[in-house]
Amino acid sequence: MTHVLILGGTTEASALATALAERGVPATLSYAGRVASPKPQPVAVRVGGFGGVAGLVEWLDAERVTHLVDATHPFAAQMSANAVSAAAKAGVPHIALSRPGWVEEDGDRWSRVADISSAVAALAGPLRNVMLALGRMHVAAFAAQPQHRYLLRFVDPPSEPVALRDYRLVVDRGPFTVAGDVALLRENAIDLIVCKDAGGTGAQAKLIAARSLGVPVVMIDRPWLPERTEVHDVAAVLAWIGHAADRGV
Repeated sequence: MTHVLILGGTTEASALATALAERGVPATLSYAGRVASPKPQPVAVRVGGFGGVAGLVEWLDAERVTHLVDATHPFAAQMSANAVSAAAKAGVPHIALSRPGWVEEDGDRWSRVADISSAVAALAGPLRNVMLALGRMHVAAFAAQPQHRYLLRFVDPPSEPVALRDYRLVVDRGPFTVAGDVALLRENAIDLIVCKDAGGTGAQAKLIAARSLGVPVVMIDRPWLPERTEVHDVAAVLAWIGHAADRGV
């Protein structure tokens, strides 16, 4: 019997869960647990880590998972690497459902950097009004550049004090609109955005807003991941699951 494990936390994971539920395919959607109140799902849900590769292998075996779909955030590098290793060890077919990265367009003023520490270094210099569009995990690193005024946008209120000296926090959940992000940038006089190359449309509004206002962007490149089969839409995953089932995998 088919049992699909979706490593989730993205809109793509939720869309796949819905598509599988509509087709009556048993599935479990797994969250890392970083969002306090994830939206309800039409399939079984588990929250929390697996305990590394060994723990994921054990879970795949115990729950008789037949297909593993990595639909985590493009920057969840450790989880994605664990998925590749665990799938190989458990003999479970594995595919990644990911968003294509963003592509710079005419009018964009992007500076690409390799990682968070490079983004922090890029903020050396005089006072600026900086939007950190990174989520809450990496904000503390920017305390090394305390001269700036920071704008933060989190899905949930922080459970611990924010490690920045001068900041404003907006609690909001996307997808966001271009008009809303233009207003947000203007209201806070933002003259620089720092963000990850997350891809997709749900978080793209800030980039279009930045383009329209001439605001520069420090764009953090995606991390390296091991070789894997990767697709960019739910239909391709459904076709892969059907093909694997036809082969008796």
